[in-house]
Amino acid sequence: MAHDEAYHVHAGTRGFPAEEVYRALKLVIFDVDGVLTDGRIVLDSNGAESKFFNVRDGAGIAFLNKTDIKVALITGRSSAVVDSRARELKIPPERVKQGAKVKLPVFDQLLIENKLKPSEAAFVGDDIIDLPVLERVGLACCPADAHPTVLNTCHVIANAEGGRGGVRGICEHILKQRNDGTWETAIDRYLGRA
Repeated sequence: MAHDEAYHVHAGTRGFPAEEVYRALKLVIFDVDGVLTDGRIVLDSNGAESKFFNVRDGAGIAFLNKTDIKVALITGRSSAVVDSRARELKIPPERVKQGAKVKLPVFDQLLIENKLKPSEAAFVGDDIIDLPVLERVGLACCPADAHPTVLNTCHVIANAEGGRGGVRGICEHILKQRNDGTWETAIDRYLGRA
């Protein structure tokens, strides 16, 4: 894959939604393992856990943070590494939901806490556990290497895999598809120009 293609996305079976759907988004939620990471979990002999995150994906989330769109995490596992990465990405602890073996009730609670409707949220997931949330949100997204059932459920599929730039492509796509200056404003703020 050419380097610039890694930042691109393509339409899933549900197709890209209308511009209004992107403009309505107030929250983008990410799964962690297989989305923000490549899915590997490394345990040392003492049981300490490591995960591999991608700095470019982190920049994509930083772009979202420069807009009025909030960012959240919902993950089935629990790990101190996730708390640490969330702090780096400036995601408030109240929007980091770990140990969510069943994600839909956690998603519903997150909406209540943020006074949002499902149509105002996007979710990026990669596996079967993510399907109930992907089916409910206004914008369903996944990395290129998601489970086939997930690929068939999403509006947006990244050209890159989880933990390898897929999230970056999705973040850029969301901001650009609003067609209201959000992308340009985010970049200006990110670069300290605004």
